Amino acid sequence: MFQQGPPASDPIQQANQALAGRDVAGALALLDHADAGGFTVASGMTRALALRLGGDLPGAVAVLDRVLAVDPYEFMALLSKGAILEMMGKPRLAVGVYRNALKIAPPESRCPPQLVAQIGKARDLVAAEAARLRDHLRDAVADLRGQCGSEDGDRFDESLDVFAGFSPPVRQEPLLLNYARLPAISFYDRGHFPWLERLEAGTDMIVAELKAFLADPGEAFAPYIAFPKGVPVNQWEDLNHSQDWSAAFLWKDGVKQEGACDRCPGTTALLESLPMAMQDGYAPTVTFSALKPRTRIPPHTGSSNIRLLTHLPLILPGPARFRVGNTTRDWEMGRAWVFDDTIEHEPGTTRTRCG
Repeated sequence: MFQQGPPASDPIQQANQALAGRDVAGALALLDHADAGGFTVASGMTRALALRLGGDLPGAVAVLDRVLAVDPYEFMALLSKGAILEMMGKPRLAVGVYRNALKIAPPESRCPPQLVAQIGKARDLVAAEAARLRDHLRDAVADLRGQCGSEDGDRFDESLDVFAGFSPPVRQEPLLLNYARLPAISFYDRGHFPWLERLEAGTDMIVAELKAFLADPGEAFAPYIAFPKGVPVNQWEDLNHSQDWSAAFLWKDGVKQEGACDRCPGTTALLESLPMAMQDGYAPTVTFSALKPRTRIPPHTGSSNIRLLTHLPLILPGPARFRVGNTTRDWEMGRAWVFDDTIEHEPGTTRTRCG
């Protein structure tokens, strides 16, 4: 009976074993033998490592370029090339390579700790270079920036941040309806909404009615996030059907909630005096929204860009912030704002907020 012996070891595997023993010359010889049948990504990655360990950094980069010519999306080749360029004292070239690598980086949950550390280092270098470029551009155009008003100046600064790669471009990401060609503006100019001052003037009255409501909330405050069973909850798992983020509706999808409105007559009358959107089955929606201490709302977007939202803070136990896109504002009692909720937004603090 013929019995086949164990298969011969793969030359690339043998080369890796040689590198584990710091035998660079032996590894390169084995790789020459492997490449006799044609260059491959696997042999190229091992050869680049051998050249790197042997101190031939330009040679390692050249081999990685051959690997990337075969597969431009080889993540480890990009990450390795960036690291070698850093070692060669070429951080700006490394940043360009790292940017491409980070775009295709696997989830860190699937990476070993050493790779997570490498990815983190690449991300830090990219962020530092973006900040350096942003600051350089701001200094270079300081005179032009000084000619801008407050709002135009903020817009100018954000444009430089996006150009430098320091911030992502702001975009609308509605969950349901995206009406084409509407502007993506995080916070809208107050001048478009002259009724805001009337709303803000009623803050003390609204707070008084809310506090009475909170003293005997009954079943009015219910979890704001309430997905039915079988629906993917994604980032809302911790808040789904949780009282940590609750709401009491005065209007919901265009329907007036008579019981809640009867308990807040002054607030209801004030709201009815404002130009709320009236659309059967859809709008307006008006709610008291409450967070328990240390509750975190994850970044999220709203349903459609054909509407805007108004927030008025009512109870602020401490400093709190709110981010929409690249813009973060401090909450101020008696100060409302209008924003596009189809742009990613989130509270900037875990302190209690009710508004």
